[in-house]
Amino acid sequence: MAALNTIIVDDEEFARSSLYFLLQENCPGVNICGIAKSVNEARALLQSYDVDLIFLDIAMPGENGFSLIPQVQEANATVIFTTAYDQYALKAIKANAIDYLLKPIDIEELIAAVEKATKYQQLNQALLQNTGLKNLETELKEQKGINRLTLPSGQGYRLVDVDDIIHIEADSNYSIFHLKNKEKITVSKVLKDYEEILPEERFFRIHKSSIVNLKYVKEYNNKNGLVLLLENGESLVVSRRRASDFFEKIKTYALLQSEK
Repeated sequence: MAALNTIIVDDEEFARSSLYFLLQENCPGVNICGIAKSVNEARALLQSYDVDLIFLDIAMPGENGFSLIPQVQEANATVIFTTAYDQYALKAIKANAIDYLLKPIDIEELIAAVEKATKYQQLNQALLQNTGLKNLETELKEQKGINRLTLPSGQGYRLVDVDDIIHIEADSNYSIFHLKNKEKITVSKVLKDYEEILPEERFFRIHKSSIVNLKYVKEYNNKNGLVLLLENGESLVVSRRRASDFFEKIKTYALLQSEK
C-alpha cells in the first residue's frame, strides 16, 4: 500500500514539530503533506490534498478538533486524536475512536496507532470510522471525569492533577497555574481553553483573568467588593458581574460536598 497522506493539526508549535519528527523517524509508511495550527487551516489542507490520515488535537482555541469532523467524513480520512485529556476520561470512549495518543506522545504507541490506521485504510472501513467519530464527539463532550491535565512546559510537558490546581491566572496570551505545592507553571494557552476543559462543578471563572478551584476557597467577603481568600494565602477579586453567579456556584459546591 502507498504511504498514507497525512496532516498534523495542533495549535502548539512544540507539539506539531515533535510529532512531525517522531513520524519522520519512526513511521516510513506516512507521508506528511501538511501541518496546520488551526481547524480552519486544516480545512484548507483537506481541500488541497487527498488526505488519508489526520493527527488531530482536541482542545484548540477558537474551534476545537471536533469542528473538523464533517470535513473528515467527506474525505473518508482516518483520525488519530492527540490530546491532553487524561486516560481515565478517554477510557470510556476509546472503543469508538480509531485511536488516540496522550501527550507527551510515546513512540511505541505512535507506531501502533499508525499501524492501526493503515489497516483501517486497507480494509476500507471509513463508514465504521465515521460512526465512531460521531459517538466520540458526543461522549467526550458528556465526559466530566477529567482528573489530570497535560500542560506544555518549556520543551516538554507536565502532568498535573486537577485537584492540585488552586487557581489559574491570565497573563495576556498565557495562563499561569498556581499549584497546591506553591509551584507556578506558565503555559502558552489562553484562560478560555482551560475554562472549557476543567470540571465546571469544581472550577469557576471569577474574573476575566482568573479561574479558581472552589475546593481552595477559605472565605469570602464583600466589604470592598467581593474578595476570596484562598488556602494558600492569596486573595482574588471576583468581578462585579460574576458575583451573583459565584454565590450560586459556591452554595451548590458546598451542598454537593456535604452530601458526600
